[in-house]
Amino acid sequence: MTALPVKQRFNLPDGMIYLDGNSLGPLPRTVPDRLASMVGHEWGEHLIKGWNVDDWMAQPVAVADRIGRLIGAPEGTVVLGDTLSIKVHQALSAALAMRPGRRVILSDSGNFPTDLYMAEGLIRQLDKGHELRVVDPEAVAGAITEEVAAVMLTHVDYRTGRMHDMDAITRLAHEAGAVMIWDLAHSAGAVPVDVTACGAEFAVGCTYKYLNGGPGAPAFIQVHPDIVDDVEPALSGWLGHDAPFAFEPHYRPASGIERMRVGTPPIIQIAALDEALKVWDDIDINDVRAASIALCETFIAEVEARCPDLTLASPRDAAMRGSQVSFAFEHGYAAMQALIARNVIGDFRSPDIMRFGFTPLYIDEDDVRGAVDVLADVLDRSLWDDPAYRARGRVT
Repeated sequence: MTALPVKQRFNLPDGMIYLDGNSLGPLPRTVPDRLASMVGHEWGEHLIKGWNVDDWMAQPVAVADRIGRLIGAPEGTVVLGDTLSIKVHQALSAALAMRPGRRVILSDSGNFPTDLYMAEGLIRQLDKGHELRVVDPEAVAGAITEEVAAVMLTHVDYRTGRMHDMDAITRLAHEAGAVMIWDLAHSAGAVPVDVTACGAEFAVGCTYKYLNGGPGAPAFIQVHPDIVDDVEPALSGWLGHDAPFAFEPHYRPASGIERMRVGTPPIIQIAALDEALKVWDDIDINDVRAASIALCETFIAEVEARCPDLTLASPRDAAMRGSQVSFAFEHGYAAMQALIARNVIGDFRSPDIMRFGFTPLYIDEDDVRGAVDVLADVLDRSLWDDPAYRARGRVT
């Protein structure tokens, strides 16, 4: 296995310390040439023949299998396409259909809002008396009762990095007869997970964070192999049909994971993701995890020693934390803008969270210490106290 980091594989601007790969991964250096070939040769010369000549139709599953290796999913149980919100809807609607006599969807207050929004919308659409029950993350285990149809959680909290015990929660869900859905948006490519071993029925995730697929990269859904031929797709798109080009008037789901396809796959985005995933060919996710913990521990120690105005918002125990560290600060938004202006890139989450992601593929200890130097300077000299840094953009 290759030693970390592998900075030379990424296009990182000179002088920038990029601590926001948990929001958008940087550009792998080989992606532009792959896209140029895809656009110029495949699309440009083959046009519609590309669906057969370049096997575009197979790519949502073929490329997804590369993600499967990182999340413990066997071949043929993961498919790409659409957005994460759509994949959440697919998983949750299928889960509720599997438990028709139950009416509770259990989630927690650390879940990403879109997951909760999709649940609310699905409840209104079904109009069968379902309830979205949201509890504190620490209360999830005790809230899994026989009323619960589906437990839907984000594995790693997007704000604080707090990480659920996937095996334990899944076991409790199954003991209560509930279906388990994991959102791996902040896990895939960051921490070792094994969705098959834990037995979860569904896992979903995005590919533009730690997998570096680029803005708008397609999402994925994984279905446990024991149920993949029995899941009822609520979004019965034509490419999830058993014979889409037969153009039959009524829907028949395809076999296996193909039934979780919906619309035409984003071939250009999938090409970018396919190339980006080559970064992982000789990388062991366990090595990534070990390096991530070391970087996060160094960052926490340095910040607490030099920036007393900040309060650690992430779990102190590395085993309970993903690959990010968050600190709370009353003026967190302005302080983050001051950092960004000085080429240390993190991000902000309301109400007061300064969030820093640590991706050992391209971050090392010198980057961590350099980032703390800038952060300490911004705070010591109150450089954040500038009207320009208080003006909020559309994206924070």
